[in-house]
Amino acid sequence: MQKLLILLIFILIPYFSFTQEKTPAASQYPRTIGDIAFDSKTDKANFVACGDCGIVQYFHLHGMTYDGDKWAIEKIFREKYDSKNVKHESGLIRIRFIVNCLGETERFRLIASDENYQEKTFDESITSQLLAITKNLKGWKAMTYNDAKTNYYQYLVFKIKDGQIQEILP
Repeated sequence: MQKLLILLIFILIPYFSFTQEKTPAASQYPRTIGDIAFDSKTDKANFVACGDCGIVQYFHLHGMTYDGDKWAIEKIFREKYDSKNVKHESGLIRIRFIVNCLGETERFRLIASDENYQEKTFDESITSQLLAITKNLKGWKAMTYNDAKTNYYQYLVFKIKDGQIQEILP
């Protein structure tokens, strides 16, 4: 009897010790890591992500989805970015956003790092220009998935050296 009790204890202790607690409702978490949730302080309320298909992550895309491709985007930034009055800072600035099924953009998010990939805040003379130019890009193409137009995430990464744009990725 004592052996049975000891065996039962060894079976039940791990069961109660390692069972998971109930998880909060799934709605508290994004559908996918990196989803951009609506923020009433910065995002336009009238922007509509089409359908119920969600938003395709950028790593599912095959190349640039802009009229004229990357070359056209680089040309726009060469013409519009004014480096005369910017601080001479260096690092990377990523602007990520959603393109809906109509080619409209919204929910812009900016993150920056220094040349050692440590988080950094760039001077607004640089970031405000990059953000404004990105928001005004009007050649984003609608994308289809399973023969239906869908929404997708897009990003641009700016490699900055002494306030100058050295490269635009992807």
